Amino acid sequence: MKVAIIGGGPSGLFLSILLKERMTDVDIDVYEQNPEDATFGFGVVLADSGLSNLRAASPSVIDDLAKEMRFSDRHSIVSHDHPITMKRPGVGGGAIPRIKLLRILQARAQALGVRIAYNHRISDFSAVEADLIVGADGVNSHLRAANEEGFGTRRHYLTNHFAWYGVEKAFPNPALVFRKYEGGYFVAHYYPYSDSMSTFVAECDHQTWLDFGMDAMEQDERRALFEKVFSAELGEYRLVSNNSIWRQFPVIVNDTWSVGNQVLIGDALTSAHFSIGSGTRIAMEDAIALAEAIVSSPEDVQLALQRYVTNRRPQKAKLISASEASYNWYERIREWMELPSAHEFVFRFMTRTGRVDPERLRQQYPNLLTELTDAGVSVPVGQQ
Repeated sequence: MKVAIIGGGPSGLFLSILLKERMTDVDIDVYEQNPEDATFGFGVVLADSGLSNLRAASPSVIDDLAKEMRFSDRHSIVSHDHPITMKRPGVGGGAIPRIKLLRILQARAQALGVRIAYNHRISDFSAVEADLIVGADGVNSHLRAANEEGFGTRRHYLTNHFAWYGVEKAFPNPALVFRKYEGGYFVAHYYPYSDSMSTFVAECDHQTWLDFGMDAMEQDERRALFEKVFSAELGEYRLVSNNSIWRQFPVIVNDTWSVGNQVLIGDALTSAHFSIGSGTRIAMEDAIALAEAIVSSPEDVQLALQRYVTNRRPQKAKLISASEASYNWYERIREWMELPSAHEFVFRFMTRTGRVDPERLRQQYPNLLTELTDAGVSVPVGQQ
């Protein structure tokens, strides 16, 4: 069997590894449009609950990743300039430099015999000689773009504006800061991913974007504005730019997951909003589902693709539903930030996706729930 994987990111590389570990005779080419040493991005989050699923699929690879990850069992939410810190269950969230994540996956894939071509952008997919072509090339997928009608692609853009930065500072734990500043509504989400670096996601609502004239600002002016808004957190440190382009999040859904011998996974298939911190994990779990389907029917690609869709769609729908609930909550951030207290805000934030109800709060964050109720937050009757 010959497989062509478009995109050398985490999901594409992980898929190649899973297939090679289970089918040594499979012939795999990975085509990546960026250079081998491209360092776009900063840290990638892989929480401990997600790691357990990935580890079951490829223990040695995930163990290698975990050795390079920075874990934190604390998470802070700041609203009304009042920080509320909670302890996460287990070892908490983990983060790893994106370049380290890719290098570990690249090394394992190549050791198994996977061919990876860099600086390689395919313009005509009909000319690709493969039994299966996998679109693992992210939210701007070229494979999907070549046949959006066939995949039933639907998209719209959210109104909030955001950009990914780095900070040459390892914050003590991940945090979300919601701050009103001179009439604007700003959000910072930062988390450490090494001993000296943190990711810093800057965000504001569309009205703030217009009120502050950010549409007419240069990139450096926008960065300087956020350094000023979040000076209490940054101190003497500045935001580090690395392809840090301001944009609005594209919500992408494909009604049809596969067309002929072409199939989509990860953000190429359905974009997962960064606010749920699970995009990379969801994409890699897509790779697991596709690999399992292929291994079960290596001689019948169409049957394998049918199994992939049947087995993965229900679980993926739950995750994307959580993503949708989360980004819709953020789209109303101005309303939530007007809540009267930090504790009320945190309760609304923690329960925004519907996946965490008061009972789950009690089980996983008992100290937080006690603090919320002591502060007068109304918890639904019978769910304390």
